[in-house]
Amino acid sequence: MDEITKNRIYENIAAPLYEWYEAAARDLPWRKDREPYHVWLSEIMLQQTRVEAVRAYYLRFLESLPTLASLTEADGGILLKLWQGLGYYNRARNLQKCAKMLVQEYDGRFPEDYEALLRLPGVGEYTAGAIASICFDKPTPAVDGNVLRVIARLMNDSRCVDDAAVKREVRERLARVYPQGKCGEFTQALMELGACVCVPNGAPKCHACPLGTLCLAFANGTQADLPVKAKKSPRKIEELTVFVFAHEGAIALQKREEKGVLHGLPELPNVKGHLDESQAIAAARGLEVEVAGIEKCIHRKHVFTHIEWHMRCYFVRAEACSGPFAWADSEALAKKYALPTAFQKLLDGIVV
Repeated sequence: MDEITKNRIYENIAAPLYEWYEAAARDLPWRKDREPYHVWLSEIMLQQTRVEAVRAYYLRFLESLPTLASLTEADGGILLKLWQGLGYYNRARNLQKCAKMLVQEYDGRFPEDYEALLRLPGVGEYTAGAIASICFDKPTPAVDGNVLRVIARLMNDSRCVDDAAVKREVRERLARVYPQGKCGEFTQALMELGACVCVPNGAPKCHACPLGTLCLAFANGTQADLPVKAKKSPRKIEELTVFVFAHEGAIALQKREEKGVLHGLPELPNVKGHLDESQAIAAARGLEVEVAGIEKCIHRKHVFTHIEWHMRCYFVRAEACSGPFAWADSEALAKKYALPTAFQKLLDGIVV
């Protein structure tokens, strides 16, 4: 495509997109104001997570930790408990690291400069662009999968959107056409269009798109072919045997020491591989648990981004609260321990 056509399309995006956004924007709690703490928190929560799943977490989090200062002082266990179910727990840890850095180095305020925002823990190009544009009206694009999909279709661009050079070009071209005084609206309108109209799954809703007259993919009937993405490597499959050791209403938990996924979080005791019943009893005794008997065995699967766990779970009645574990009753599970979803799903509907 020639430069004149590219420039024409980019230069004509803002006006119809802004008009559409004013009428069609979803009522989301993090859009109530432009407080940097609120925008930053929502953007971190929304990484790898659906909007509807985030809404309740966002409100609950702010109810418990309403200010940046309260986040810096929060107990680590409470912080992870507030995050329980959102996954990618390093996001929560980085929230607190970032908050402490802001208090120590920026007097508890977010810097307005894009480059300064990039230096904050857990803040990448997308989040820095979102904060700078939405909170401080800077022409700094927040280019994520939604935006890349919109632009790829607008331009009928068959280049791989995972290519760093493609992302950089989109960011640079968008920065030139940000409307002065409406930078935050433009950023959010692009996000909204990709989330609600130029959708990632299923056919795009071209009949409702404010950019339909500009869209080259729509003109050529190639929407379904775009964007082009790099092929993902198959997930690594790991087999685990997991134990629910139960005694008088309490179950055994331990801290996950293995590096990588869920590191440092509470977990149900587990070992690698799938054990049969006799092997499971032997393994339980090796963990210093006095086994009264195995009550049942279930199988569950849990999918992470790059790993898939195939879990065989034994429910074991224990003679006592023994072994190197924390024994948690239902109240402690509800209020104290941030048990990850991978293990939580093994307890659904179970009375211990």
